[in-house]
Amino acid sequence: MKNLKRAVAIVVTLLSIATPCFADENAMKTIFEDSFYGGLAGGLVGAAMLAFTDKPGDHLQNVGIGAGIGVIVGAVYGAVTTSRSLAEYDNGKVKFAIPTIHPEFREGNVKGQSNIVAMAELLRGKF
Repeated sequence: MKNLKRAVAIVVTLLSIATPCFADENAMKTIFEDSFYGGLAGGLVGAAMLAFTDKPGDHLQNVGIGAGIGVIVGAVYGAVTTSRSLAEYDNGKVKFAIPTIHPEFREGNVKGQSNIVAMAELLRGKF
């Protein structure tokens, strides 16, 4: 019983101390929509591939595989296009968020070698 009282006291304390986070709601909506449309497009491509197989009934899993790949590609696309920086200044307000990491391929010093570079925005502003 003492442990339950301590747990409740800790939870109440943490909830009263926590400050609200004013995150942009459009980013999650954009990622969800891109995932949804990617899944639809992938499912259609998987269904279209059935026309090119000898026995379409034996390859119905192509629709699910295409939809799954479409959801993943759509989510990645949505996450990359709704990038955030660590600190953003917008009309006199400063907002903090977790920065989005952008992977980038660059040509290396050795011929035929490529490097993967991870970049993140630290500051963005609108004046």
